[in-house]
Amino acid sequence: MADLCHRRKTLLFAIFFLTLLGYVLVQYVRPALWMFETPMRKMPQGLPIPKSLVPVQYNNTRNTTVLVWYWAFGRTCDYCRQHLQPNVCLERYGIPNCILSDDRSLFPQADYIIFHNRELIEYTEKLPEHLPRPPNQAWVWFSRETPPHNGDTRFLAAKFNYTLFYRRDSDFFMPFGWLVPRKDTTGITIDDVVPKEKTHLACWVVSNFQPHHERTKFYYKLKEVMPVEVWGGAVKRGLNGDDLRPTISRCYFYLSFENSIFPDYISEKVWINAFEGGAIPVVLGPPRKNYEEMLPKDSFIHVNDFKSVGELAEFLKNLSKDKERYASYFRWKLNYTTHSFAGVEDWLVEPFCRVCIQQNTLQRPKVYQDLHGWQWRR
Repeated sequence: MADLCHRRKTLLFAIFFLTLLGYVLVQYVRPALWMFETPMRKMPQGLPIPKSLVPVQYNNTRNTTVLVWYWAFGRTCDYCRQHLQPNVCLERYGIPNCILSDDRSLFPQADYIIFHNRELIEYTEKLPEHLPRPPNQAWVWFSRETPPHNGDTRFLAAKFNYTLFYRRDSDFFMPFGWLVPRKDTTGITIDDVVPKEKTHLACWVVSNFQPHHERTKFYYKLKEVMPVEVWGGAVKRGLNGDDLRPTISRCYFYLSFENSIFPDYISEKVWINAFEGGAIPVVLGPPRKNYEEMLPKDSFIHVNDFKSVGELAEFLKNLSKDKERYASYFRWKLNYTTHSFAGVEDWLVEPFCRVCIQQNTLQRPKVYQDLHGWQWRR
């Protein structure tokens, strides 16, 4: 009988000990290991634009604090703070319980801290590694550039938990634009959405004009077989920002040529310049399949669909003369409008507020042990 009682006491003690051990592991040890675990997910295929990028019902009951450690490209605090009025995330984007600030005194209580890559690789800003970091605080690496323009980021290994990037497998997906369903399509016809008064066959606005870029080489070939109106570095002819869309609206086609070719890098050259400017984008970038994962497949013309530059030029000339076929490239506008980060305040404020929405889908814990290699993965 005594042996039975002893065994029962031993069993109860073991259960109590294991329960206590489990609690300690979950509450203390696991958060402490946050910076040492590195589960990496594969690049998803055919992943649609997340629902978090369209209007949603966001019901988080606990305040989430997103701290901008410094503003991108050396923008002054005064300039950016004018967009940080109280409840900016709620008032502008309908996201409640999301506190966005650049007040560094909030470091101990910040849930997420945003660090823009450019300042880190140029050593004009540093990570606050000298401060005692709360165990569940997440550091977010932020960039809108492709890997060649992000510099050597190997020194940032094991520093960041999440990424805010244009690629769809980033933790916080930040495309340059996306489609939003129209609230009311009653009475809208194709004549309402097709831009009128075209005076130029094709146009191109380029600031970063480099001879070694694939897009530059393609442009030189294209201009030999068809007229292309150019503004920017190619001809030293400037174009005021207010004149951008009105100018492009007079062109049948816009050369949406990317400065480097990487998966998911479909920039404002499509979303703002072409789509919002009212021209059909002629794209040079990732393969057609990648474009079709993010754009209506009949809304653009891909240079890879043609055997030669001459064949492309002939196709564009004929298409510009066929009003019905030309209009078909704008049919998507009957059901959708575009949303893009057109102004500085858009891409410096809205994506940070959307961190609060997307946090519910995050993998935890997570650390990028090889941020550099992850960027270059195709």
